Amino acid sequence: MKQIPTIGHFIDGDLLESGIGKQSVFNPALGEVESEVWLADTREVELAVSAAKTAAPAWADTAPLKRARILFRFKELIERHHDELAAAITRQHGKVFSDAKGEVSRGLEIVEFACGIPQLLKTSFTDNIGGGIDNWNLRQPLGVTVGITPFNFPFMVPMWMAPVALATGNTFILKPSERDPAPSLMVADLLKQAGLPDGVFNVLQGGKTVVDGLLQHPDVRAVSFVGSTPIAEYVYQTGAARKGAYPLRVQALGGAKNHLVVMPDANLEQAVDALMGAAYGSAGERCMAVSVAVAVGNAADRLVEALIPRVRKLKIANGMEQDVEMGPVITAEHKTRIEKYIEAGVQSGANLLVDGRGLRISGHESGFFLGGSLFDHVTPDMTIYQEEIFGPVLCVVRVPDLAAAIDLINAHELGNGVSLFTSDGNTSREFSRRVEVGMVGINVPIPVPMAWHSFGGWKRSMFGDVHAYGEEGVRFYTRYKSIMQRWPESLNKGAEFAMPTNK
Repeated sequence: MKQIPTIGHFIDGDLLESGIGKQSVFNPALGEVESEVWLADTREVELAVSAAKTAAPAWADTAPLKRARILFRFKELIERHHDELAAAITRQHGKVFSDAKGEVSRGLEIVEFACGIPQLLKTSFTDNIGGGIDNWNLRQPLGVTVGITPFNFPFMVPMWMAPVALATGNTFILKPSERDPAPSLMVADLLKQAGLPDGVFNVLQGGKTVVDGLLQHPDVRAVSFVGSTPIAEYVYQTGAARKGAYPLRVQALGGAKNHLVVMPDANLEQAVDALMGAAYGSAGERCMAVSVAVAVGNAADRLVEALIPRVRKLKIANGMEQDVEMGPVITAEHKTRIEKYIEAGVQSGANLLVDGRGLRISGHESGFFLGGSLFDHVTPDMTIYQEEIFGPVLCVVRVPDLAAAIDLINAHELGNGVSLFTSDGNTSREFSRRVEVGMVGINVPIPVPMAWHSFGGWKRSMFGDVHAYGEEGVRFYTRYKSIMQRWPESLNKGAEFAMPTNK
């Protein structure tokens, strides 16, 4: 009988296998159990928070430069194990290997940003505001912080949070998705190899019991969440309702219904290439995936005619094979959910031009595969337009002009990302200013900000005032303090002849 590997927690520098039970982790391409993960109970939550709280004072007092040096070593270890991390992502998530490698690279960029924390924590100073008084400010760590991350980016999204939290002097507890937990322990191991002290970074595997335990724990100071809108709202409201001396700081990034607007003057070939990658890359399981193509005016027929053969010819297989464009979806349950959305679209009157249901991959008959699906003549009242499908389904909505396109997008309750393909600068400027969405791309299909900018949507795509990573992340993981000081006389401590160093 084949022995199934077990994935546990990482608490205070050690692996721990315990909890309320174990859950199967699948290889989506094979449809087989790949490993089992322990689901933490309140005991494990208490152990992790206690370890993080104990480690917090010493880590907060560690000079930012020394914290940065550990992150530099962590960066080097990620580069050394880049493909191993990507292979683990493909094995448990299903995305193609090239996409997984891209995920690791984007996560690595946040680590590189966090390595600059000595500069990022520099603040302002005003000499002699009056009466011999100087005024300056500090940004100090919060203490125990938490990241709750989704299955679709098991490495990159934790890197949106942990490196910035650690660099600013906080301790951190990661609660990854139980569907693909392996990368979380690989991160923990690499951080330990880099010299991070025990207890500063911890991993808790589990579900709602862990989430609720962390949200309600009085020693947790901040929680960053990425996932669906209903859960993001729950996390935000639960955190806001917590009583105590220290209110819980919550940053909750929710779902999306991202539009890509194609103007009549757009380069059609570029727009189609953009839609194929943005809609069907990672099987549509991205918070920045484009799920709605908004065809303006006479662009509609040409766009649809160009998309149909491309969607039918998608190269779909195990993500570790060569030249694959799309792998499976994450679980059998999620596959069924997507298929129900496709049927709902048909029943509501949308024109299903390409049906991705019923796909079978030779040698992977039990895998969780779907082909790409393409709908035309989708209207705003349809469920497939209103709700986030999170799968390889693209809906084409036809509108007469730019104003109608902007009105359509602004009327949707979600406002994560949006793109416009055009050759006209004034159209671009007008769209960028008027559209009510947090991240905008002009002839860029997936406008994910770089590490030194910040990520976050508008409306019900984001709960909380501070966006993720970049300088916004530094603000989220620190508290502002203003200091005013006057010295009535100088203190003479004598001469020092040694070169001053960071001690």
